[in-house]
Amino acid sequence: MGALAFYNSRDSDSDLYIPGNTPITPEIEILRDYVRIDTTNPPGNELAAARFLAGHLRAAGVEPEIIETAPGRAALYARIEGKRRGDGLLLMHHMDVMPADPAEWSYPPFEAEIKQNMMWGRGTLDMKSIGVCHLLAFLSVFRSSIQPERDLVFLAVPDEERGSRAGAEWLFDHRPDVLDEVRYALNEGGITETIAGEVNYVGIEIGTKILTTARAYSSDRGALERISVALEPWADPKSSPRLLPGVREYFLSVADNRIRYSEELRNIDRLVADGDVSSLPTTYRRLLFDVIWTGKIGADREELFLPIVIHTLPDRDPGMVIDMVGRIVESEGARMAINRRMPATPLSSTSSPFYRELSEVVREHFGDVRVGPLVVGTILTDSRFLRPRGIDAYGFWPYPVDFFQTQGIHKADERIRLDWYLDGVNVVRDLTERWVYAR
Repeated sequence: MGALAFYNSRDSDSDLYIPGNTPITPEIEILRDYVRIDTTNPPGNELAAARFLAGHLRAAGVEPEIIETAPGRAALYARIEGKRRGDGLLLMHHMDVMPADPAEWSYPPFEAEIKQNMMWGRGTLDMKSIGVCHLLAFLSVFRSSIQPERDLVFLAVPDEERGSRAGAEWLFDHRPDVLDEVRYALNEGGITETIAGEVNYVGIEIGTKILTTARAYSSDRGALERISVALEPWADPKSSPRLLPGVREYFLSVADNRIRYSEELRNIDRLVADGDVSSLPTTYRRLLFDVIWTGKIGADREELFLPIVIHTLPDRDPGMVIDMVGRIVESEGARMAINRRMPATPLSSTSSPFYRELSEVVREHFGDVRVGPLVVGTILTDSRFLRPRGIDAYGFWPYPVDFFQTQGIHKADERIRLDWYLDGVNVVRDLTERWVYAR
């Protein structure tokens, strides 16, 4: 198929900027076909997506395994065995996507139309494009007919957007063998800050805070309101900040790329020592505290409930904070039920050989850009199921993404710039081959 021609705006730092045309390549055709599979969650329908990906693997001679996790839901697993055990690499992505109301979109969300050198559609960024990058890297290693030094695993999972109970959580509990020999993983979660068409910072996600969700139950609305008031100071704590080494490295790495707050980030040790971090924006400040939020009071049959969300720092078991909340709930004669509790989840290492290799590949492809870690406060990925199992998981966006494109994630008009996407295909292929073949 021929490419359409579009003009170039001079202002590449504008949402009106239209880049030059990109020829339609096989890599773009695979992504277009993948986006056209509606995997809106709920209900997911990831089985159809797993069969689509399996078809590409089988066409190359790979025999993958489709693992059904629930009716209509499935994961796809394939492995290339290396010469030696350990230090294997997992390429993981989720197949499900968030709902999309066509009335809010400029183009239909599941037709993958190519306009203005962009592919428009749900999942183009989150995260089917990364999944195709992983698929093509896996196939490149397989087609080489040279056995790698280390195992390479391709894994596509369902249900990430709705909590992963029918996805990674189920899979790793019931089929832990898919992680055999895996030491490192690539997943979603990173950032590529792009200004005027140039990448100036690559953030590699190394961890998140630990999530616990609960409900306080009572027939007395007043009791639940008093619990909410008692927990209110925890929504935005002010005293006793704790600076984890990974968070400190993150702050220092982004300081030079921040016009505002750069001085505060460079002097984060002093701010924390003084106990006054109020000058930091909320997104940074919350990485220094355990945070508790409460929602609106609801009704469950004949009983009222107060939703409670607890985000604890990833260096300890969240039990201490959960027990504290439980005592407040019990003091009002209410009862607390835990809906979901994540285990202690350490941050992935920034000194591992794979992290260093990843950083080198980024600089080779994007120039002399700053590369550093990223720690997120409330966004969760399936990496939270890998890190407690001793796997260093890294969230990595392998292609440039500008601010205007990021506004489509989980919202209307999600889209990816095609030439940048092709950059990502090359980056992931290069990184994967260098790691699995390195002696």
